[in-house]
Formats: sequence, structure tokens, C-alpha cells
Amino acid sequence: MTPRARRSPGIERGLLIAAIVAGGLAVIAGVPVRPTRGTVDVQRLAEIVEHEEDHVTAVELAKWIRDDHAGLRLLDVRPDSEFREFHIPGAKNVALTKLARMPLDSTATYVLYSEGGTHAAQGWFLLQARGIENVYFLRGGLYEWLEQVMNPRLDPNATQAERDSLLARARWFGGKVRVGPPSTLMPSVLDSALTPPSGNATRESIRKIRRRAC
Repeated sequence: MTPRARRSPGIERGLLIAAIVAGGLAVIAGVPVRPTRGTVDVQRLAEIVEHEEDHVTAVELAKWIRDDHAGLRLLDVRPDSEFREFHIPGAKNVALTKLARMPLDSTATYVLYSEGGTHAAQGWFLLQARGIENVYFLRGGLYEWLEQVMNPRLDPNATQAERDSLLARARWFGGKVRVGPPSTLMPSVLDSALTPPSGNATRESIRKIRRRAC
């Protein structure tokens, strides 16, 4: 796969803001949000994105799950067939369109994820539009979850505490730790490291997750 040209952090954040706002508006077009909220404050949402307060990392989410974070609601916005192949433990499958009308708990903490993050970011916009402020999306989607939680890279120079933390996290979720740069990992290594909660996912389904980016 040919590497994409690197962009500056400022450009990346600007593109993400535009994608979330445009995508979120596309998702809610023609769908009434909670009438008591009035209009959507796009400027406020843009500032949240600019300050990187809109997402959590895979490592942060793994900690929340392991610590039984109070009120955590994990929503997988991918198609049902992909959800059945593999999903993060404790997640509930919810279509983006259902986010517009499903009952919500204003005291809960919602985390949405898709495969690459884009659809989850659109869902974040939609829940914000409905007045839910304590909502995040998984920054890199399942890509990041597979790379950082299920099959993380262990730096040979890591301290013992770092090694223990990485091993404990991966083992808790049924993954495996590998030593060396990510580029040395063959697909078969990553595939064999995954033990989906359903227990019936195939290697092909995992390869699909790694190929898709939405």
C-alpha cells in the first residue's frame, strides 16, 4: 500500500472539523432533533474538535472498560453483519439513523466507534445536536483498537512497568503483544492474535476490518 502524504497537524484538524460538521449535517438532514434544543451551535462543536475533546484513544477506552467506568455506553455504528463478525466487548450495535431517535441517558458517557472513525464522528455530531454533551468517538476506530489493544507493539526499551501494563491490557481483551515495529507484522500474525467475543469470526472478517476505513 502506498503511504499517503503527511499533512501538518493543523491541516489534519481542519479537515476533521470540516468532515464532522459536513457529515453530521448530512446525517441529520431531514431528521428532527430534540425540539427543546433549538439550533445547533456549530461554532461550539468546532471548538470542541479543535481542542481534541471529541474523542478517546483505544488505550483510554480499554481502561474505561476494564475499570467498569460508571455509565459507559459503547455504541458500534457499523452494519449488523460486521458487528457480528467482530466488536469491542460490551458494545451495542446501533445504526446511525437510529441515533436520531433512540432514548438517551443524559447522565451516561457515550463512546461511538466505526472502522476508521468517520462514521462514528458523524454520530458524535448527531448526539451533540440532541443535547448529549458527554459523548466521544474512538479516534482511530477498530483500526486503532486492533493495533493498540489487541496486537500492540512492545518497545524493546520499554520499562518493566510499561511492559506489564501493555501485557495486562492485551491479555485482558484476548490479544497478544508483539515486539518490533508495526511494519514487520504480517497479516497472519494480527489475525491469529484476535479472539472475537462471539468466538465465530473468521480471519477474512478481520482482514476486512483492516482494509476498510469508514
